[in-house]
Amino acid sequence: MKLYNYTIKFRDVSSLTLIIALFIGSATLRLTFSAGSAFAQSADNDVPPAPEPTRLEAQNEQGAPTAVQRDRLGTLLKTLQEKQAQLSAREEAQENRQRALDDAAQRIDDRLAQIAAAEQQLRETLALSNNAAEDDLARLTTVYENMKPKDAAALFEAMKPEFAAGFLGRMRPDAAANIMAGLKPDFAYTISVILAGRNANAKKSG
Repeated sequence: MKLYNYTIKFRDVSSLTLIIALFIGSATLRLTFSAGSAFAQSADNDVPPAPEPTRLEAQNEQGAPTAVQRDRLGTLLKTLQEKQAQLSAREEAQENRQRALDDAAQRIDDRLAQIAAAEQQLRETLALSNNAAEDDLARLTTVYENMKPKDAAALFEAMKPEFAAGFLGRMRPDAAANIMAGLKPDFAYTISVILAGRNANAKKSG
């Protein structure tokens, strides 16, 4: 009986010891983890922050132009502006020349229109003159036809043969024949040759 009781007591002590050991181990692990975390946090706090990049370095990292690049861009921009100014000057000069040509062409057109108007007026004036001259010749021819043949013959002999032949050619044949009969033979022959030549040329032209 005593041996049995002792065995039971030994078993109880062993179980209690095991439980206590487990609690101690668990507490130790918790303390270890807590201390490691605190140490890590303290180490992080003790590390100095990294220096921030300067403004120029930050701009260079972001792709901003450097001073050399800015100088090149400025030179290129200046060159482009000069080229643009030259092109603008050329365009303005071209426009001025075109306006001058247009003005000259307009003046030429106006002058041609004036010349055409003057020519038309001259043709109308000549037509009036020709009509007036024709009317005058017709009236003179009628006057000569109605004159006495002897008086008309004396008047014709005072004219140039070509001029007298012009009137005789416009007269009625009977009146012209009576006047020709009163002319001197040599003058009448000259007028006959002139009239024959005119008639011959008229037939060839027809």
